[in-house]
Amino acid sequence: MLDIAWPLVVFQLLNVAYNVTDTIWLGHYSTDAVGALGIAWPLVFLFISVAGGFNAAGAILVAQYTGADSEGSAGKVTGNQLTFVIGMAAILGVLGFLLSDQLLALLPSGAATTEQIIPLANDYMEIFYLGLPFLFAFFVFSTVMRGYGDTKTPMYVMAGSVVLNVVIDPILIFGFAGNPLFAPPGLDAIGATLADLTGFGGLGIGGAALATVSSRGLAAVVGIGLLFFGGYGPDVRVHHLRPDLEVIRKIVDLGLPTTAEQSAAALGMLTMTAMVSMFSPMVVAAYSLTNRIGTVVFLPSLGLGRATNTMVGQNLGAKKPDRAERATWIAAKTAVAVLLIAAVVAFVFPEPIVGVFLGTGTENAAITLAFAATYLQVRAVEFGFMGVFQVMLGAFRGAGNTRTAMVLSIIALWLGRVPLVYLLAVNPGFLGVLGIWIGFAAGDIIGGIVATLWFTRGTWKEAVIEQAGPDDGEPSPGGGDAAGTD
Repeated sequence: MLDIAWPLVVFQLLNVAYNVTDTIWLGHYSTDAVGALGIAWPLVFLFISVAGGFNAAGAILVAQYTGADSEGSAGKVTGNQLTFVIGMAAILGVLGFLLSDQLLALLPSGAATTEQIIPLANDYMEIFYLGLPFLFAFFVFSTVMRGYGDTKTPMYVMAGSVVLNVVIDPILIFGFAGNPLFAPPGLDAIGATLADLTGFGGLGIGGAALATVSSRGLAAVVGIGLLFFGGYGPDVRVHHLRPDLEVIRKIVDLGLPTTAEQSAAALGMLTMTAMVSMFSPMVVAAYSLTNRIGTVVFLPSLGLGRATNTMVGQNLGAKKPDRAERATWIAAKTAVAVLLIAAVVAFVFPEPIVGVFLGTGTENAAITLAFAATYLQVRAVEFGFMGVFQVMLGAFRGAGNTRTAMVLSIIALWLGRVPLVYLLAVNPGFLGVLGIWIGFAAGDIIGGIVATLWFTRGTWKEAVIEQAGPDDGEPSPGGGDAAGTD
């Protein structure tokens, strides 16, 4: 489990590095740009979630076919997943680009937020939409490899793309003149010379989006090449790209609950962002900043949850349910141990942590820092519960119980986080800004408790084991009731 998990943690750390890099450089660019990134992220997550569920379904099927020694079926799943998900991403990208203004206009916000932040968010989103097919192609590669049990290769590919993003991000945001990279004495003359030679003055927040899309696009090309021609992952051939309706049906059956789960999460983020946008731009920036930091803390639980997904899938495919259960409990205990340490550090040193991500010279930086530090302290309380929740969701998904994972996620978000933020911060809102932070943290606490209680029932490990194979005699993980009806 740990051998699978640690590359996933590094992979997600590298994944977050894209956002952290954007946040750091845009924090030096302007506070409004940081707030715009926070406004844009729920929409980014919404579009990713629509196809993300089908990627998760492919990982489940590949894991269970691999555990059952059915290499050919894993290859066919991979090819059909690529065809289906990339086609969907192309459609979503075009629609998103054409409707970008209208989608952002759906977010209720104060006059200051609308005037200062929404136009910047639109600049970011228009470029993001055009890069969706490249992003999803890489997601297919990474999830298939995870289901297969190889988490190191996607990590290496991701590392290369992050290095590229780190290099080009500040250049595309600032250009050469006025770029903080060229601020030290001696380098300022180089920056001025490059600015005169190229005439490039930077794209602002649009440059951050272009850097991310370009880097991810290169990673997608490398990843797909490794799958088809490098001998990595399942035995996938070019003819596997031809749509097979039965395989696509399995992907859809397993993927729809996860897509619904992630879409509900994205809509929850949109709702949260809409409520936060009713407050001042400094609160919006603090919310954006601290959520970015929270994603770093989230990495151990996410990595262990996805490792649990693979372990449970492969062991149930191999008819070893007790081993699948052991892996889940080990992952949960490990997540709690690691995140309790992170919680103590975040609670004791909130301002130094937040200060790394916010330039002191930006407008209203001190106020934003105070809001963000308080938010981080409140969120520290939820860290351990966050780890348990993600591990349990990973176990349910690995077993094919994607509907169970969907219901638990919706409970945590829509019966916990969203209504509490509304009651505590908006209406009647007797805690004001503090109510945002408390309500947000409550979601994972509720989810972790409910998911653990449901896991102890043991019904999650019955469906796949009892599922009969298809006509060709191969195992049929994820089909029929295996999708999780309990």
